[in-house]
Amino acid sequence: MAKIAYIILCHKDPDAIIAQAKRLTAVGDYVAIHFDARTPKPAYQKLRSELADNNNVVFATKRVKCGWGEWSLVQATINALQVAAQSFPRATHFYMISGDCMPIKSAEYIRTFLDQRDVDYVESFDFFESDWIKTGIREERLTYRHFFNERNRKWLFYKSFELQKRFGLKRDIPKDLQVMIGSQWWCLRRSTIEQILTFIRKRPDIIRFFKTTWIPDETFFQTLVRHLVSRDEIDCRTPTFLMFSDYGMPITFYNDHYTLLLGQDCLFARKISPEATELKDKLGQLYAAQGVNFDISDEGRKLHAFLTGRGRIGRRFAPRFWENESTLGRDRELMIVACKKWHVAKRLVEQIGTRTNLPTIAYLFNEQSTPLPDLGGIQKTIEKRTRHNRALLRMLFDYYDTNRLVICIDPANIELVQDFYSDRSKTRLLEVECNFSEGYLVGHAHRIGLAGERTTNATIQQLLPTIRNDIHFESDRLRDEAFENHFLFSEFATVEENTNQLAQFLVISESAAQQIAQTDYLFVD
Repeated sequence: MAKIAYIILCHKDPDAIIAQAKRLTAVGDYVAIHFDARTPKPAYQKLRSELADNNNVVFATKRVKCGWGEWSLVQATINALQVAAQSFPRATHFYMISGDCMPIKSAEYIRTFLDQRDVDYVESFDFFESDWIKTGIREERLTYRHFFNERNRKWLFYKSFELQKRFGLKRDIPKDLQVMIGSQWWCLRRSTIEQILTFIRKRPDIIRFFKTTWIPDETFFQTLVRHLVSRDEIDCRTPTFLMFSDYGMPITFYNDHYTLLLGQDCLFARKISPEATELKDKLGQLYAAQGVNFDISDEGRKLHAFLTGRGRIGRRFAPRFWENESTLGRDRELMIVACKKWHVAKRLVEQIGTRTNLPTIAYLFNEQSTPLPDLGGIQKTIEKRTRHNRALLRMLFDYYDTNRLVICIDPANIELVQDFYSDRSKTRLLEVECNFSEGYLVGHAHRIGLAGERTTNATIQQLLPTIRNDIHFESDRLRDEAFENHFLFSEFATVEENTNQLAQFLVISESAAQQIAQTDYLFVD
């Protein structure tokens, strides 16, 4: 049976660390603590005093002053690993956590999970080929030396960086290493830890290299594990559930996230709010519990983004200047069908295409699989289509050799509608209003990833009012914009009312519009 030595890096709140250490060791696991040397002595002394009688707790023999993005974080981890490996010979796994982490599974579950596969759990993606780094410098993290902390010595950090580039002081990466990158929260087997500690004793050149890289806690262990361990013995993921905001900051979990956290396919979660005492108590009791069955639905990231993103309006990035100045064409007419039920809109535009010979395209900005002609690659991904939306449509007008085009858009994409209405071309909007039964909303939650096969009924019932309100909110936003030539085609209207709206939207005869409006299966789910 797996025995875990938890490596805890912490710098504050000794009371929380004491409680965490007692909780983890109460069921027979081990803890090795590195407490930041920057922290005042009384806090560290309290930590040592309160845990002095716990034989399953040890402290790093040498404390270092830690700084975000610095080698000091890696050195602190190595110091804690060395004492843990020596003090706990029965430990089979070494799990890296912080003072803000909490278990979201029972110790019984975690041990069984680790026993099932003889692998290391660590994110380990190719540094240069992956898109793991979203913002900031990339290869320069490695190829230049970083002596200063970007957060508290910004001027020196960038001045040093600039001087190295100016004088051509770029350095080589060690030739026998494939640099990898990933989350610093991992769980490694004892054999892997022993190999790493032996390797760094024999290769001081590797230490020298990583000491002056930027944010080495995201590359050092990730690189060495891949260098020392066979690929088939690595599960390339972190066992700790964590998320980041749009601005690169860790998302914090609170008392009402208990059910969400338990449903994730992870063992721990980071980071838990210091004020979430109820959540900490419940998770602490859970860790010691036995015989608990966990329903793993793993929809947490999408669900959290959905719930926290409600009501957010506007685009984070402004349009590029070359997009802003582009136009679909002054004499062209774009007709937008906005409908939350995609199958209804698809049936409607299919009928429009059949009855009018107008070219129609379904959800090209929402569905990757929407059939599109080859437009030189701009059509290949949703991201490219959305980024170059006017260029894409201009090419589609040209491809179909038409001045009138019908497309479908999800009402959530109001920014696209706003953008097209700001164009010099003529734009018309047909909002399709549908009835949303509870069964449909449940299916919708599954389709968009807010719920999985094992999501509990209680969680789904909590979601339904939110989803329904969001659908109404999106419709209200469209109407609040007071778009010119905004028409309504409704499941609740008569055929005559829909005929009138459709005739104005498409600028076709009443008889042609009626043939479309009276299609009897349009709104069938």
